[in-house]
Amino acid sequence: MKWIRNKRGQALVELALVLPVFLLFLGGVVETSRVFFTYLTVNHAAREGARLGAVGHDANSIIARVKDSAGVLIEDNIQIEISPLNPTRASQLTVKVSYPVQIYMPVISQIFGNPHWVSGAATMRVE
Repeated sequence: MKWIRNKRGQALVELALVLPVFLLFLGGVVETSRVFFTYLTVNHAAREGARLGAVGHDANSIIARVKDSAGVLIEDNIQIEISPLNPTRASQLTVKVSYPVQIYMPVISQIFGNPHWVSGAATMRVE
């Protein structure tokens, strides 16, 4: 009857059932954090570019500012759209920045697609 009270096997089975769910949850938190960080960075870069364009700089200066403001993002992957290219005074200037985020968790990448595109836009009135 002593083998009935032995609980070591029960703990191993519980670990085998709970560990995959816990690792999936932990991976989801990490991937969500990476995507959110990229979203904040892209929005910041779009605001910086729109502000520079609002004070009268050209498209090349705006693109350079956006890439400088993007921080740790890979410059070659950043897509920048500026409209209109030659804004007039008191018109609206919109800068849209998009960036692909590579998802590394296999299950999560199948759900959200790989890469997951993050976009940010800022609109300001030209002074």
